[in-house]
Amino acid sequence: MDRELALEFARVTEAAALAAARWLGTGKKNEADNAATTAMRAVFDTIHISGTVVIGEGEMDEAPMLYIGEQLGRGGDPVDVAVDPLEGTNIVAKGLWNAMAVIAVSPKGTMLHAPDMYMEKIAVGPAARGKIDLEAPVEDNLKAVAKATGKDIGDVVAVLLDRPRHQEMIERIRKAGARIQLIADGDVAGALHTAFPETGVDILFGSGGAPEGVLAAAALRCLGGELQGRLLPEDEAQTQRCLAMGLSHPGKVLRMDDLLRGDDAIFAATGVTNGELLRGVRFIGGEQATTHTLVMRASSGTVRFVDTRHSLNRKPNLIMV
Repeated sequence: MDRELALEFARVTEAAALAAARWLGTGKKNEADNAATTAMRAVFDTIHISGTVVIGEGEMDEAPMLYIGEQLGRGGDPVDVAVDPLEGTNIVAKGLWNAMAVIAVSPKGTMLHAPDMYMEKIAVGPAARGKIDLEAPVEDNLKAVAKATGKDIGDVVAVLLDRPRHQEMIERIRKAGARIQLIADGDVAGALHTAFPETGVDILFGSGGAPEGVLAAAALRCLGGELQGRLLPEDEAQTQRCLAMGLSHPGKVLRMDDLLRGDDAIFAATGVTNGELLRGVRFIGGEQATTHTLVMRASSGTVRFVDTRHSLNRKPNLIMV
């Protein structure tokens, strides 16, 4: 893919973040998601790609979505598109931390078509790449990360979604002597944080959405980290859905090359609310707003943080450059 597309994809997440941020703290998560989705779709359709959505959003939350199979763009190179217009709908509704607008794009046929179900995950940054194993005990993975990062195990921080299903794992992590950061939502952000030492996060554990797992894998591909996952179908219908999407062994461990083949991928995320890595949208008066965006290319390893000031009165529907 052309490197010039990186800035184009940053425009997509900026528009989604600006639209969603209007709903900060209103308690209306679906309205926020719908605003982000509408803005993301509109800007995508100005870009010279022939995109197919292979990772959509919203089915689990019964929210509006860019649906799997939807065509995006105004013509160009065929690409796979993974989207989460608002990663953290509840976060925005409640005015909490780490909501983002997120996309990943790669050449057609290189991205896993992950069904909208739960996935067990483990993720680390580049220092611990190749040292983790989803099938190993939690304690062994914590020791491996401590060794790889040169830390005492008491200095290792594991991030997990704050869910009852993770209680046993939380107890084991604490017994092993590591520290924990529980997050309300947004495990793409949690996985992303493992690759940035300044966030203080070393490893992600637990189960979350499978589509978010593919998005996180794309981000970590750009950053030199690693994510492993395993689909967790809850009934026969979900198992059959895996099979229909070409996943002949739903219970197998999915490694980086299963989730995203090759190094030609672009990942972009714009903060909607403040977080450890990205600042949220700020409306500063006078029809002005600022955004903070992370955009990365896997092929070059380039990581850019983009600060942008938007003149909203010159951007009908958030589309103009």
